[in-house]
Amino acid sequence: MHTSTDVRVVTNNKKGIISDRSRSSSYDSGFELSLLNHAMTMVYLFVIVSSWRLHFIHTSHCLSPLLNSSELPELQKRTMGTKQLKDEGGATFDLSRKLFSFSSILICFLVCLSLLCLFYGTSFAPSLRRRDASDPFSIHLIYRGRGVTLIRANFTVTSFPVCDMRLSELIPCSDRNLLYQMRLKLNLSLMEHYERHCPPQSRRFDCLIPPPSNYKVPIRWPASRDEVWKANIPHTHLASEKSDQRWMVVNGDKINFPGGGTHFHFGADKYISQIAQMLNFPKSKLNNRGRIRTALDIGCGVASFGAYLLNHDIIAMSLAPNDVHANQIQFALERGIPSALGVLGTKRLTYPSRSFDLAHCSRCRIDWLQRGGILLMELDRILRPGGYFVYSSPEAYALDEKNRKIWYQMNDLTKRMCWQIAAKRDQTVIWVKPLTNGCYNRRSNGTNPQMCEKDSDPDAAWDVDMKPCITPYSKRVHRAKGSEILPWPQRLNAPPPRLEELKISSQKFLEDNEIWKLRRKQYWKQMRSEIQKDTFRNIMDMNANFGGFAASLVSHDVWVMNVIPVNESDKLKVIYDRGLIGTIHNWCEAFSTYPRTYDMLHAWLILSEIDKNGCSFEDLLLEMDRILRPSGYVIIRDKVHVINYVKRLLKALKWDDWSSEVIAKNDGLSLDEEERILIVRKKLWSDGREML
Repeated sequence: MHTSTDVRVVTNNKKGIISDRSRSSSYDSGFELSLLNHAMTMVYLFVIVSSWRLHFIHTSHCLSPLLNSSELPELQKRTMGTKQLKDEGGATFDLSRKLFSFSSILICFLVCLSLLCLFYGTSFAPSLRRRDASDPFSIHLIYRGRGVTLIRANFTVTSFPVCDMRLSELIPCSDRNLLYQMRLKLNLSLMEHYERHCPPQSRRFDCLIPPPSNYKVPIRWPASRDEVWKANIPHTHLASEKSDQRWMVVNGDKINFPGGGTHFHFGADKYISQIAQMLNFPKSKLNNRGRIRTALDIGCGVASFGAYLLNHDIIAMSLAPNDVHANQIQFALERGIPSALGVLGTKRLTYPSRSFDLAHCSRCRIDWLQRGGILLMELDRILRPGGYFVYSSPEAYALDEKNRKIWYQMNDLTKRMCWQIAAKRDQTVIWVKPLTNGCYNRRSNGTNPQMCEKDSDPDAAWDVDMKPCITPYSKRVHRAKGSEILPWPQRLNAPPPRLEELKISSQKFLEDNEIWKLRRKQYWKQMRSEIQKDTFRNIMDMNANFGGFAASLVSHDVWVMNVIPVNESDKLKVIYDRGLIGTIHNWCEAFSTYPRTYDMLHAWLILSEIDKNGCSFEDLLLEMDRILRPSGYVIIRDKVHVINYVKRLLKALKWDDWSSEVIAKNDGLSLDEEERILIVRKKLWSDGREML
């Protein structure tokens, strides 16, 4: 018989001893509880000192008959002062009895106050929810493995605590409150405060992130490109701030996106065609007959540039930090446009070398000359041979002395990097990266920036500092005069050249493709009664391997964020060579995105990997819930015991709107033991209650 319980967590300390810790308070509540504890300590000390002093007075009078006349005045001086020496006998003793009685009352008050704070102290914290007697906040988990917590076989979790509404848009690794509280010494001029800074285990929010009031199921693609529900992202400051640039317009209960931008007020579509014309591409199509497929839009705003690139068969990673224009990436993802939080700061972007055919910066407010041009060198690292950098900014056309100086310095730097100007017209300049090492080899000795060392790994991208150097091409790329990548869409299913670096055969790659086509069909068959053609738009593959699942969806109107775990990061370059996009991530930490941004999460063996890495199942499931939209789906393909474990948490996670479980068919990627497929749908709820 299964018993239901609420959730607390059991962890292990350094000695391997099981211990409990509360896991539901927010940073604000933790701060308030800390103040409460300090106040309680002060009260406690005050009462103790007062009680001791009064007790000492009482004792001195009780002992007065036992003291000789020379000792009594000195003791009384230390306790009551010279005035009391004038009192005699019974009057003094009566007073001491009253004082002793008052001391006892104070001690009783201290005990009662301590018990009150012990049982109800957490109620002072704003993010903690009171529960009734039938839903006690208690724990019953066991320790298994290196810090991983598992539920006992006879327990089923019925609910997780709900976070305070102020955390509705929490991004754990981009939380400004965390930076303030941890007092991190960050260099603001280098944008370190916009980089990832994840909370330690003791400061994590172990609660369900609530949607905003009046949240609605997002508008479906392709209509969502041009409008979203205002209730889902109730921030309209960008509409007024950027009204002259036509970023967005508030229209009743919706927010519309006319397609404008800081540089392209009259529409991104016209701007993109202009770029294609500058490069003399056929039919004003920027994809250049499939030769340009992957793009990086830096400082993307609400990602209208990336939205209209889709019409050219180009998929862009629209990138921006959580800066003064907060919520811009949230708007982009709500629209159904591929986007991610990120910044050119001190760390490399989480992409391998030679990932993008084109990079774009339209008034992105980046100082490309800082630190010897290290940001341009990072851009050079991730651009393919022959890749383009489109730059639209006052430095490219303004005639004032300040902007002219910046332009001359930037032009000089790009020449030393062997970039050439492919086109320059009006307010836009386009550079092209060399196809071979020829220009690098012809540079004079001592020319800066220097070439990177031979042992430097250009593909290392997770928590790696930027390098102030230029990455040369391999001998193969140099001889081939390019990446040897086929045009889109042929490159999607053709074995990429960099498979050799992973020691993966073309045959194995092609077999992987076929396996994922069959797996995708099984998933859709399992969900057939529940989904429509436009149910999904934003999909995340949490363990993407070579991108086979995303490739199987190419005929669907969706895009996939292919996530590669850090221990297999080399696979991401294969995904980009296929014309897909993705990122590297450590699933022991929170993902860099806003809450409620994906319609589907595909988790193939990722929970088993978390177990091996010694991280918490509950932390990962709560993180998955954070980034999953209400009414969104989770597909979990994993070992039987993992599926059984997750099923006991479905009600607590509010993932029990609909579910289906089947035995997975064996294929070339199957484990030796049985696997199962669990597909669940998240409920649409608000403030702890289901919404009808």
